[in-house]
Amino acid sequence: MNGPILVTGGTGTLGRAVVRRLLDDGRTVRLLSRRTRPADDTAPYEWATGDIRTGAGLDRAVAGTDTIVHCATTGGRGDVEGTRRLIEAARGQGGTPHLVYISIVGIDTIPFRYYRAKLAAERLIEASGLPWTVLRTTQFHDLIAMVTDAQRRLPVTLSLSGVRLQPVEVREVADRLAGLAAGEPAGHVPDMGGPEVRTLTDLARACLAAAGRRRRVVPLWLPGRTLRAVRRGDILTPERAVGRGTFEDFLAARGGGAAASGAGPSQRKQG
Repeated sequence: MNGPILVTGGTGTLGRAVVRRLLDDGRTVRLLSRRTRPADDTAPYEWATGDIRTGAGLDRAVAGTDTIVHCATTGGRGDVEGTRRLIEAARGQGGTPHLVYISIVGIDTIPFRYYRAKLAAERLIEASGLPWTVLRTTQFHDLIAMVTDAQRRLPVTLSLSGVRLQPVEVREVADRLAGLAAGEPAGHVPDMGGPEVRTLTDLARACLAAAGRRRRVVPLWLPGRTLRAVRRGDILTPERAVGRGTFEDFLAARGGGAAASGAGPSQRKQG
C-alpha cells in the first residue's frame, strides 16, 4: 500500500475518528471535505476539497489512492448519486482502489428513506467492479445524545415507545474501519454492535441525568411500517455485541452529557 488512504466525510464525527486512527497507525491519509482547509490546520494529512453530491473535486481526491474509506453522507438525500460519482471517479483513474463503506444494521428490512439510500449505495459498491468491504454498525452514542439535547427547550423529553437500541462507540467503529482499510477486501464483514441493548426511553433518561437536568421522559407510541420493524428488533445485532464502551462511559467522557455538546457535524447521522 503506497498511495494515500482517502477518507470521505473526513471532517465529520466518524470521519475525524477514522483519520486520527489511520494517522496513529502511520498511514498516509488524504481527507475529503466540502470545505477548504482551515488556515490553522497543521495536521499531517493531505486535504482534498470536493463534493460527492456534485462530483466537484473527486477526480483529484481519488488520484493515486489505494484505499477509500467512504464515510460521507448527505442524510440519504444524495447518498446514492454521491456514491455513484465516487465509484466513477475511482474507476476513471485506471486503478482499482479498495472501497471500504460504513453502513447500518437492519437496512434490508426497514423502509426508512435514509436506510433505503444506504442499501442502494451498498448495491452500487457491490456491482462497481472495485474491490470492496462493507461494515454495518448500530447507532452511534452521540446520535442518541444529540436527539435528546435537541429537545432541551421543551417542557418534557419525548421518546419512541417500544424502541430498543444498541449504541456503539464511534471511536471503536473507526478502529474497525481503519483495520479493514489496512486489510484485504472482504465483502460484507460481520456486523458491529454496542455492548448493551437499551430502550430509547432509558437512554434519554441517562442523557438527562448526566447533564443534571430533571425532566420527565414521555414515551410516544407511533404507528408505521418503519417503527414496526424497529420495535421488532431489526436494527439490533445482539449476537454481535462486540463494542466495549457503554452509553454511560460515553456520557462520562463528554463531561456533562447532552447539554454540553450542542449540535455537531452532519456526519453524526448513523441510524
